[in-house]
Amino acid sequence: MKDAAKLSAYFVAVVLVGAILAPLLFWTAQVLAAHGILTFLAHYNFESFFHRALLITALVFLWPLLRFLHLRSFRDLQLERNPHRVRDVIAGLLLSSLPLACAGVVLILAKVFLLKTAIPWTSVSMITAAAAVVPLIEETFFRGLLLGILLRDLRALMATFLTSFLFAIVHFLKAPERTNEVVSWYSGLKSIGHSFGQFADPIMVLAAFTTLFLIGWILADARLRTRSLWMPIGLHSGWIFVSGIVGKMTKRPEILPWLGRNLLIGLIPLGLASISWALIFVWLRYEDRKIA
Repeated sequence: MKDAAKLSAYFVAVVLVGAILAPLLFWTAQVLAAHGILTFLAHYNFESFFHRALLITALVFLWPLLRFLHLRSFRDLQLERNPHRVRDVIAGLLLSSLPLACAGVVLILAKVFLLKTAIPWTSVSMITAAAAVVPLIEETFFRGLLLGILLRDLRALMATFLTSFLFAIVHFLKAPERTNEVVSWYSGLKSIGHSFGQFADPIMVLAAFTTLFLIGWILADARLRTRSLWMPIGLHSGWIFVSGIVGKMTKRPEILPWLGRNLLIGLIPLGLASISWALIFVWLRYEDRKIA
């Protein structure tokens, strides 16, 4: 089997086994909560367990996948040690966050976004933690492992397209709240159907999927240009942090297709991501000339 086919088999296995595992996790949590053990689990709906089941399955199947692909080092994924990793992380953080932050300030001054009277400091700390942890996980998986594997069989353009497409798709594997009030063995499969049912709304696809796809492409391009994950990690962290902070500190109308529920959905965020991409290109050209 080619690497791309092995990856396809991995994703299919993760989704199917995760869908089967999700009801077991949900029922186990309910039993524990009923006996006074980990009672907070009773407050989570089935969709939360579905997402955790997918994550657990992906991690469990990852080691067999790596063995099956005969990966021995980072060089097999076309990655190299980066002596300028701190510089690249900081550059990525600034290049993604500054355009987004400037747009947030303009929208607040224009009264499109309204500041809340109280700042939810607990939420701010959670967003900060997410901005530090999520990029490490997602960039290692998508731009490190997935893109690296695809590059062994495919041209960079096609590998980037597939990685960005999957990156955007995965962010839609979230069904609407409370779609499985009565949980059965088939509830996980129903959640998959509910997740992709969102694509029936063309405005949502234009506003959300397109922006996520472009962000995925930008992250992949930064990885290919630097042959490292550090700049993509910085970029990803900046987008999560500023979008999350603005989201928690303001009340926002949903003006699709221009703006969605946060600063990463809509045509305006699409334009802001394009500005960041142009800045990345200029920065890396400047760094290349300085090194030369």
